[in-house]
Amino acid sequence: MVERIVCVGGINLDRKLRPLASLIRGSSNPCTALESPGGVARNVAENLARLGVPVSLVGAVGDDLAGRALLEAAAASGIDVGPVLRLRGQTTDSYTALLQADGELAYGLAAMPLVERVNSWALAASRALRAEAACVILDGNLPPDAVASLIAEGSRLLAYVSVSEPKMARLPQALAGLNLLLLNRAELLALDPDPERALQQLHARGCQRVLVSLGTEGLLVSEPTGLGRQTLAAPPVDEVLDVTGAGDALAAGVCAWLCRRPDDLFGAARLGQHLAALTVQCEQSVSPQLSLQLLPP
Repeated sequence: MVERIVCVGGINLDRKLRPLASLIRGSSNPCTALESPGGVARNVAENLARLGVPVSLVGAVGDDLAGRALLEAAAASGIDVGPVLRLRGQTTDSYTALLQADGELAYGLAAMPLVERVNSWALAASRALRAEAACVILDGNLPPDAVASLIAEGSRLLAYVSVSEPKMARLPQALAGLNLLLLNRAELLALDPDPERALQQLHARGCQRVLVSLGTEGLLVSEPTGLGRQTLAAPPVDEVLDVTGAGDALAAGVCAWLCRRPDDLFGAARLGQHLAALTVQCEQSVSPQLSLQLLPP
């Protein structure tokens, strides 16, 4: 039987603007536009649902058209949205990604006040659900008190997915109880300009495992003991269409694998890399190619 995973954090409407040529500052740039469901926790949850993993989503939306559409789409993909807060008179959070012509992110604009409402008090309603889960995944959009309370609460597998360099400041000093931290190189360097020192500090603060996405250079896997520091090569990619959601796919793959094989961090990392590679080769934030066949029995 596959056990449930609970994702806690951002739920928002994604807008992706991709210029038809190189961006010219201070001028009107012709572009294509795409709207889709987004939010780190929501994206991770959809990846998991497509893998056939039972998953519940904890977060907040407004009672507007966007909020209702997001919940309907999430439920249709197999996500349990019962724990999501519906806030009256509020506008659902949004994230606008301004891409470069090659699909890399130029600017990310986050209008996300509602996720700030998912504080430690609001999380009390879903405490029993988290206690029964095989894994709890939280994202860096959450307010600091919520992150601290979830780390203190603990889980069989507790994972934190970072979201941006500025929000790395929200990571609590005490990380004992955090099994896994997923971030990219820039977010790691936001903690300390020396990457080796930054990793040492994270482990000293109590974080057990750290995975650092290095883009085309691969994935750095770090443990204070056992595997130590190793870098896995990036899988081949035919064409990068859009990098949005790649980190969320990585997190989903790693956690889904570890729930079944908790000692196989390399296997988990490779699955996460594979899902991320599928994601960057499509225009959606979650690859439609994901299926339960990708997970081990």
